[in-house]
Amino acid sequence: MSALDLCRLAGTVFLAVTLVVIGDTCGKLLTQSGVDPFIVAWSRFAIGALVLWPLARIQWRELAGMKDWRVILRAVFIAGGISSILTALETEPIANVFGAFFVGPIISYVLAVVFLKERPSTTHTILLAVGFLGVLLVVKPGFGVTTGTLFALLAGTFYGCYLFMTKLLAGAMRPTRLLMSQLLFGTILLTPLGLTSPIPPSETSVWSLLIASALASTAGNYLLVIANRTADASLVAPLVYTQLISATILGVIVFGDWPDPVALLGLALISLSGLGSLAVRRKPDDRTTNARSG
Repeated sequence: MSALDLCRLAGTVFLAVTLVVIGDTCGKLLTQSGVDPFIVAWSRFAIGALVLWPLARIQWRELAGMKDWRVILRAVFIAGGISSILTALETEPIANVFGAFFVGPIISYVLAVVFLKERPSTTHTILLAVGFLGVLLVVKPGFGVTTGTLFALLAGTFYGCYLFMTKLLAGAMRPTRLLMSQLLFGTILLTPLGLTSPIPPSETSVWSLLIASALASTAGNYLLVIANRTADASLVAPLVYTQLISATILGVIVFGDWPDPVALLGLALISLSGLGSLAVRRKPDDRTTNARSG
């Protein structure tokens, strides 16, 4: 991939993850105003499914393939992850939540090594260790860790399992179908919780934020699907770490949340881990190995 193509890819991924952060920012505004996180999560999946259905061009016969247990379990993990991260955002700074959330790629990597027998790259392992150190600096275990931080870690754990299930399904379903499956199953799984949660107040601002949260998140995930179509997943995955930049900036602008020096160092280490992985994955000698572990 040329430098220009890489810049275009980086721009697409950065726009995608920024849209996801915007969706979560709207979600944080909603939960802080008293809207139940499960309502926000359910509406995100339901509205996303309605919007994406015409673009995904899913045929009815394709729906039968979604009964695969791997597809359903993958949807369970992402529904749990979204619900957990929205619960965490209710009380925690958005940058800190995303910092803890990035325990996900580490969990995915470990699961791939254990269950898929992927050969761990020494360099990649070191970079993930650096990222994990960054997560610890953000979370600060043993130093007054909060319930919100624990939910952020839970969200990252769900996300890591979701990434692992995506590896298991690689090549079995086209990307838009995979995205549509998680939206449909996520809607079904969260409907009971959504129906039993308090109904949001009938204010224009609340419903506008609910729609904006869903649309921004769906658009971001759809752009990530496009990015993965045009480039190897091993190039796209490290670029997702730029999400921390968007999360930090929006946290400061919208909520006035400045990460403390220790958390800021942790975020920097997590970013270094992601960008370092990108540099390693671009090396010709590593291309084959990383295509399996991306």
